Amino acid sequence: MTETAPFRPFDTHLDDSRAMEILRHATDGADDGELFLERRRSEALVFDDGRLKTASYDASEGFGLRAVKGETAGYAHSTEISEAALKRAAETARLAVGAGGGTLADAPAATNRKLYTDADPMADATFPVKVETLREIDAYARARDARVVQVSATIAASLQEVTILRPDGTLVSDTRPMTRVTVGVIVEKDGRRESGHHGGGGRAGLTGLIEPESWKSHVDEALRIALVNLDAEPAPAGQMDVVLGNGWPGILLHEAVGHGLEGDFNRKGTSAFSGLIGQQVAAKGVTVVDDGTIPDRRGSLTVDDEGTPSSRTVLIEDGVLVGYMQDRQNARLMGVPATGNGRRESYAHAPMPRMTNTIMEGGSASREEVLAELKDGIYAVGFGGGQVDITNGKFVFSCTEAYRVQNGKIGAPVKGATLIGDGPAAMKQIRAIGNDMALDPGVGNCGKAGQWVPVGVGQPSLLIGGLTVGGSATG
Repeated sequence: MTETAPFRPFDTHLDDSRAMEILRHATDGADDGELFLERRRSEALVFDDGRLKTASYDASEGFGLRAVKGETAGYAHSTEISEAALKRAAETARLAVGAGGGTLADAPAATNRKLYTDADPMADATFPVKVETLREIDAYARARDARVVQVSATIAASLQEVTILRPDGTLVSDTRPMTRVTVGVIVEKDGRRESGHHGGGGRAGLTGLIEPESWKSHVDEALRIALVNLDAEPAPAGQMDVVLGNGWPGILLHEAVGHGLEGDFNRKGTSAFSGLIGQQVAAKGVTVVDDGTIPDRRGSLTVDDEGTPSSRTVLIEDGVLVGYMQDRQNARLMGVPATGNGRRESYAHAPMPRMTNTIMEGGSASREEVLAELKDGIYAVGFGGGQVDITNGKFVFSCTEAYRVQNGKIGAPVKGATLIGDGPAAMKQIRAIGNDMALDPGVGNCGKAGQWVPVGVGQPSLLIGGLTVGGSATG
């Protein structure tokens, strides 16, 4: 294993005293601001249709400088970490401050917590070993079932190193690994083709993910999903009760509810949850948290991209809305503490309130007891893409694995099911909560305002009443 040189931008590119002087000039009279420096390296190998299709390695570094005054923020960034580039960025960012004095906000609290390794995951295996692992995945999937006609597999790893300098002299650094192994399988029977996908990952090394015991489980699950869909019947359509499976189906919670609980939407009054703190917004027993402190999870952060330690933030408690996710700017304007949810895609992007690992906590019912409550409806186990309107919470999600349920008994798999509803109404229609809360396997990404960040989701089995199911058959 090779050693990774630590990211020390002030040693190699820029004198730290000059950087501080320029940053203080940029933020003179501002409420807040920081210099965010980043180095990122990433690798991805894709094996598709029996051959290595792509192998890429990318490296980038740069900085972003921000000055915040009230609701306005000036932001400038550059791929060149130098005094000249920093001076140019400072003049641009300063335009947001204008004339008049301000009081610089207090620095984030310090932390000695470490949620993940700082070792380079790309160094965990040589390039030939990674290629051979992908070849073995392909061969194993094809040998598992004669109906497999195509296999795709990806091994990806990255290391992001950030340093955050504040005008008060606070300096925070974080080294963030990320790994992912995913498998896709296409099966064919009597001219009909169906697909299944599965994978896993997190902020940890590659070693565990490329062990046969690990990747075989992903192949087996992807194949199982594909074969289920190969025998699926057309989904019914109409309004009906739905049971959501545990784990990955939490993506519906993330999209339909989580985004509406981010601070910026609520400060501006554009969320369906705006102004509802202290009110019942979900059924009794529903507790939703955003937890960036879970070790090694994909959405976790030791500190966010403003230097604030991540936290376990309770959003909904026993059905009552108790808080929002906050970055520093929105927290200050709303008069509440920052929650460690200030995130950015890279140095080229300004931070905003974003989710980390968004989870609905478990209840007391077994999965069997939750399903027993479903008299005639759909059991949705897997989800693909979806769309959500933040202003009203209305969502549309496509199911990748679902079953018809009648009188509590799981029946035939169904294909083409979509779930239609709105987050606030759906939360109030939760009628049973399972004791089987699980986290997703660690492959999720979240988009907002053109920025993508890694996230996690989790939930128990849930019975939700009165969703609209879009399908291809009459219910």
